[in-house]
Amino acid sequence: MARIVGVDIPSNKRGEVALTYIYGIGRSRAITILEKAGVDSNLKVQDWNDEDLAAVREVIGDNFKVEGELRSEVQMNIKRLMDIGCYRGIRHRIGLPVRGQSTKNNARTRKGKRKTVANKKMATK
Repeated sequence: MARIVGVDIPSNKRGEVALTYIYGIGRSRAITILEKAGVDSNLKVQDWNDEDLAAVREVIGDNFKVEGELRSEVQMNIKRLMDIGCYRGIRHRIGLPVRGQSTKNNARTRKGKRKTVANKKMATK
């Protein structure tokens, strides 16, 4: 297994797909990285030599924020929104959807498990 920026990427997959196991790298960015490093995107990771691996590491290290650095930046952005008290920050704070989704029926992922409220009993006459 090859190790890049603290992540073990699978050696039995093509380079283009294997790089997507790193947080912050998707398919298009993986293709760009392999082009800059001069590595064939169809080549499996197990077929990379040390120079290929070093070139990929260098391109990622120089040009992209990935893994811990990117995660901390995203968390800092969310914290900033919450501190300034904007609409998006308030939605983050109370655990509701941030991007305008409806919350009447859905949004269970963001709101969590249902909290059932019992009905009031009707007063008998």
